[in-house]
Amino acid sequence: FCTSVKGAVASQVLYSIVETAKANKLHPYEYLMFVIEELSQNKQTAEKIQDVLPWSTKIPAHIRIKNT
Repeated sequence: FCTSVKGAVASQVLYSIVETAKANKLHPYEYLMFVIEELSQNKQTAEKIQDVLPWSTKIPAHIRIKNT
């Protein structure tokens, strides 16, 4: 399903991010959009990267999957 090693690595990274978001009870699409937006608008400091990790308490509530 991947036609190159680079494509396979890119897929692996994306799937890893999505599965980690799901494991942390986040909506994957909304989480990815949040990360892309935050990191494209701000200087990518170690603190900013920590703020967008899936287990960060700074993830907006609308991205979190509500317990039912």
